[in-house]
Amino acid sequence: MGYTKTAILMAAMTALFMGLGYLLGGQGGMLVALVVAGAMNLLGWWNSDKAVLRMHGAREVTEAEAPAYVGMVRQMALRAGMPVPKCYIIDTDQPNAFATGRNPQNAAVAATTGLLARLSPEEVAGVMAHELAHIRNHDTLIMTVTATFAGAISMLANFALFFGNRERQGGLIGTLALMILAPMAAGLVQMAISRTREYEADRAGAEICGQPLWLASALGKIEAFAQRIDNPAAEQNPASAHMFIINPLHAHAHDKLFSTHPNTGNRIAALRAMAGQAPRKAVDAGPSRVPRVRRAARKGPWG
Repeated sequence: MGYTKTAILMAAMTALFMGLGYLLGGQGGMLVALVVAGAMNLLGWWNSDKAVLRMHGAREVTEAEAPAYVGMVRQMALRAGMPVPKCYIIDTDQPNAFATGRNPQNAAVAATTGLLARLSPEEVAGVMAHELAHIRNHDTLIMTVTATFAGAISMLANFALFFGNRERQGGLIGTLALMILAPMAAGLVQMAISRTREYEADRAGAEICGQPLWLASALGKIEAFAQRIDNPAAEQNPASAHMFIINPLHAHAHDKLFSTHPNTGNRIAALRAMAGQAPRKAVDAGPSRVPRVRRAARKGPWG
């Protein structure tokens, strides 16, 4: 159902984009809009990972530098039958994590120092399994494409005031409505896709680590910390908020239309429902795998 819903929403986004192109320039405008969208998606697909990692000040670490963290990611990636992604650490006290990359062969996971210090080894394993699920499901590509489409729709909607056939657009009032409603509709679709992919990554991540309750516990803790600990880089770049496992800006009370993340309580309930069906054999994430880090420490495995 998750993939079907995503496909329907992606089709709606594409139809909205091409329809806007038609209103601006007829069939020729629709074709131009499709070409522009393809070019923008190609550029975003190729460069999105480097841009977002740089945006959040992430630094790559090797297994020699952070054996517990990188070793855990490697173990679960092999368990999931996928390439081992590069591992990054972001120096911020808010517990959080995200995945990025154009495909599983060129992917990366990033965890904050707050995540590695404040969560138990089992909870960290659940979070990283969730991020690996995003990579395996190609969610990093899906969200790059939808973000590019949403941006392109907003751009075309602004062009409507100066270009296109006013009669086709419904006159000045129709043009103004188009400028307001088209970007809003694109944003709603983008956020709906994001929420759908989060639910799917929760399910697949629980299967990868073998223990749904690890991730359920982690989600509750991360949301509680995110509500009172700022993430400065995320605040400066709110467009990247949808990438994190929990909204780094502020948690939402419900699955609202304008929310990029599902309600955390709903996600935890779904994971708890899975727990009775979870495989008994889980990834070993004992205390020796992910040691706790004192907040005062500035050197060591987590930097």
